[in-house]
Amino acid sequence: MDSSGPPAAGGVPAITEQGSVIVPGNVVGRIWDSDVSFSFRKSPVAISAAIVAFVLIFSAVFARWVAPHNPFDLATLNLLDASLPPMWEVNSNPSFWLGTDDQGRDIFSAILFGMQVSLAIGLASVALSVVLGVGLGLLSGYVGGRLDAFIMRVCDVMLSFPAILTALLIDGVARAALPRETHNEVAFGVLIIAIALSGWVQYARTVRGSTLVEKNKEYVQAARVIGVSPLAIMARHVLPNVTGPVLVLATVHIATAIITEATLSFLGVGVPPTTPSLGTLIRIGNEFLFSGEWWITIFPGLALVLLVLSVNLLGDWLRDALNPRLR
Repeated sequence: MDSSGPPAAGGVPAITEQGSVIVPGNVVGRIWDSDVSFSFRKSPVAISAAIVAFVLIFSAVFARWVAPHNPFDLATLNLLDASLPPMWEVNSNPSFWLGTDDQGRDIFSAILFGMQVSLAIGLASVALSVVLGVGLGLLSGYVGGRLDAFIMRVCDVMLSFPAILTALLIDGVARAALPRETHNEVAFGVLIIAIALSGWVQYARTVRGSTLVEKNKEYVQAARVIGVSPLAIMARHVLPNVTGPVLVLATVHIATAIITEATLSFLGVGVPPTTPSLGTLIRIGNEFLFSGEWWITIFPGLALVLLVLSVNLLGDWLRDALNPRLR
């Protein structure tokens, strides 16, 4: 007789042929009733930050459809529309909400496309930092010994330099080693690697500390006794129990990575001018700031502030929500 299927009437768990129990309940309902969801619903700051971040990220991801103009399509640019002020100023054009730059490009559309580049670089660099930092932190904490000492000394050396200086150094070395004609082609990859190599240390140190605690617990010792390999123990048992702090760090680090990318682009060593990010737009607009065309740099700067602030506020809320001492 086949006993597999949905739970029995009255909420009684059903038992499959393999002996596993199907627990009744709605997954969405359990998520809604969780401590993290309750903390989010009770925090007006977190809700506001999430709304702002969602609107900005959605607009950036779908910039090709949301933006009223394509600022990088040379066929649509008109020099007669250059340096137009925002739509509420005198001598403005209502079709350009936030004005235009010296090339006649729509500032609002340029911000959306630039934010898309900044988000892509920030997310990719954080993902690479997480992979590198978590992997080295697990090895350092679980294996210990000389490997642990070596990885931690490397972390100490990396922490002695500011992140922006480390990123500048890595970017400069890559540009010097690669042919000049390939700089624009590899600019995104070099920038992602530079930001990632300057940010993996925090993940490594955090995961190492958590791993030192977890590896001495009973479930890890039991896995060793039954012959589970160290790699399997780290991947299946230790890693899931150290992801909480990593998630909080990654959320905050996204904002830091976006700021680092904007700083590098502002200094002229970031993405190429053909596909500018928010930092590039701010740098270009800064050249016209004292000539009265303030909107070229102010609005990209405000977009950067809103994006970073909303992500940082979400990271602060997530840190408090996952902290059992504050519950």
